[in-house]
Amino acid sequence: MAAAKNHYWEDVYALVRLIPRGRVSTYGAIADYLRLGSPRIVGWALNNCGHNPEDIPAHRVVNRLGELSGRVHFGTPTRMAELLLAEGVIVEDDKIKNFEKYMWHPLEELKEDADFE
Repeated sequence: MAAAKNHYWEDVYALVRLIPRGRVSTYGAIADYLRLGSPRIVGWALNNCGHNPEDIPAHRVVNRLGELSGRVHFGTPTRMAELLLAEGVIVEDDKIKNFEKYMWHPLEELKEDADFE
């Protein structure tokens, strides 16, 4: 089971690395693209990635409402918002302002046959 879990996690990390600077995606959009069945798998993977924005920009993944639901995993309560603001993403009250403007959906942005392994 651990090998399968790590395989899914590596797929999540590879896809998250493709989210462009200044854009965000959601746990659900990533899960849909990878056919994982549940956004929670994406959350579990990102909670275990070490939150190094140079390696895996987990700060670019928010919930379906544009809320910074993963912010508690970034060392300080404001770090996730600070990283997004540094990329030009407007954050107010722990939520992406004009969320649709910044949303990056892999099903729309990537070819269906993209291989990132």
